[in-house]
Amino acid sequence: MFGFGQLIEILKKNPKKIVFTEGSDPRILEAASRLLASSFLSPVLVGNEDEIQKSAEESGFNIRGANIVDPANYERMDEMVEMFCELRKSKGVTPEQARKTLSQANYFGTMLVKMGEADALLGGATYSTADTVRPALQLIKTKPGNTIVSSCFILVRPSATGDNEVIAMSDCAINIKPTEDELVEIALESAKCAKIFGIDPKVAFLSYSTLGSGSGEDVEKMRNAAAKAKALAPDLPIEGELQFDAAVAPRVARTKCPDSKVAGHANTFIFPDINAGNIGYKIAQRMGNFEAYGPILLGLNAPINDLSRGCNASEVYSMAIITAALA
Repeated sequence: MFGFGQLIEILKKNPKKIVFTEGSDPRILEAASRLLASSFLSPVLVGNEDEIQKSAEESGFNIRGANIVDPANYERMDEMVEMFCELRKSKGVTPEQARKTLSQANYFGTMLVKMGEADALLGGATYSTADTVRPALQLIKTKPGNTIVSSCFILVRPSATGDNEVIAMSDCAINIKPTEDELVEIALESAKCAKIFGIDPKVAFLSYSTLGSGSGEDVEKMRNAAAKAKALAPDLPIEGELQFDAAVAPRVARTKCPDSKVAGHANTFIFPDINAGNIGYKIAQRMGNFEAYGPILLGLNAPINDLSRGCNASEVYSMAIITAALA
């Protein structure tokens, strides 16, 4: 089962570079100082070098050896502007507009990933989710075959046996009212993500109905999405629509859907909309004593993730490892 040691071992075999767009934030600096003491992940701090060094000194964090990149004097800026204009040519972006946009750390950091200067990006300690996701959509873009960016939370809880209990929940942060086809994409991307964290995915499309016990537009959406997902991934255990108790409780599953191989044992949960997803993962986190890691963005050409503005340094460090491991 999942532990950060596994991800660190993956990274030790193939060390990565990760961009932090808020280089002078004390939480970022604390996480960066921990990473700099390791050999598996190199932080790239975006911002003014004097400001970053001053903030690190005032906060008491050793960032000696850190790669600090300032948009104001970046040596490859002309090349970056040219690439940015090419990427945004459909919008008629001029070099002057590109330079102004690239003075913003979120766009500049995303372009560092696009240009191969780093493998991944972590932002959002002071930016909104939209300000992290928008540059990624415009510049990194979605993977071939994907039409949306979605998100997944990995929830981890120590169990009595000593192994961690690990589950995945999607989409709890990005898509407000996903369509049937978007739910299919969310489910298949979430299953891939779950595997990275040691989960053998058993996917449940959640609803207030279990296999026809209820009716309504929202029920049909989840039922149809589950059917489409099964057709696209016949080897992946998928069931839906399921009520949450039928998805996780074997006794309930034996009564409501005795022939299902997923019901009663689901570990990858697809919610019908962001309301249900966001409420669901926070109930698990606050009342179920799960540690929640995410949102992990899915569907992009490179790993770019969003922090909560209320995050602490430990969460930054954990999300940096997760983000880089996805590379």
